[in-house]
Amino acid sequence: MTTNFYDHWREVPEDDWRWPNFSPDEIACRGTGKLLVNEQALDKLQALRDRLGKPLIVRSAYRSPEHNRAVGGATRSKHLDGAAFDIAMANHDPVAFEAAARKVGFLGFGFYPRSGFMHIDLGPARQWGERFPARPAPFAAETPPAREILVQSRTMKGGGAAGVATLGAAGVEVAQQVLAETQTAILPLVPYLATLRWVFIAVALGGIAVTIYARLDDWRRGRR
Repeated sequence: MTTNFYDHWREVPEDDWRWPNFSPDEIACRGTGKLLVNEQALDKLQALRDRLGKPLIVRSAYRSPEHNRAVGGATRSKHLDGAAFDIAMANHDPVAFEAAARKVGFLGFGFYPRSGFMHIDLGPARQWGERFPARPAPFAAETPPAREILVQSRTMKGGGAAGVATLGAAGVEVAQQVLAETQTAILPLVPYLATLRWVFIAVALGGIAVTIYARLDDWRRGRR
């Protein structure tokens, strides 16, 4: 097991740091800034990060002896060896996280659901604390669609018919006026255009009626 000690994490040569998803200050002692680089432990931490494919929020990693005493850590804590990490579970499913951590070689597990983190270390194999409660499924149960499919919606069909018919009636009226004013040669057609306009108006009214009925029926059935 290769380790390197630094009086402060800023002393770590940039070229010597080979764990892309973590930085020296994340792994350093929170109380003193000192850093013990445990390469085996960091390799496993990086492997865990790669396996999960999402960030690991490190709450605590290396602890200097004085800081470990200050926070009430165990006298033989693996944090003193740079071989332990406390990882927040805010963005992880604890069950999946634990399984992945075991896969990459972590052996010691401490569960702290009230504080929202899990302790992992290189061993010996052991575990303590109360496991995290089961989380609800990440996706809500499938429910019937609240709306009708638009292409099959009676409301859309009725509204569309009313709109098309309204435009048709307006167009016919304009055409009627133009023909009456400028096309004297075909004035006999004007009465037929008037009839056609009333047909469009009737279709528009029918479409509006269908729309209103469909909307009321949807509300009655609990749809939106």
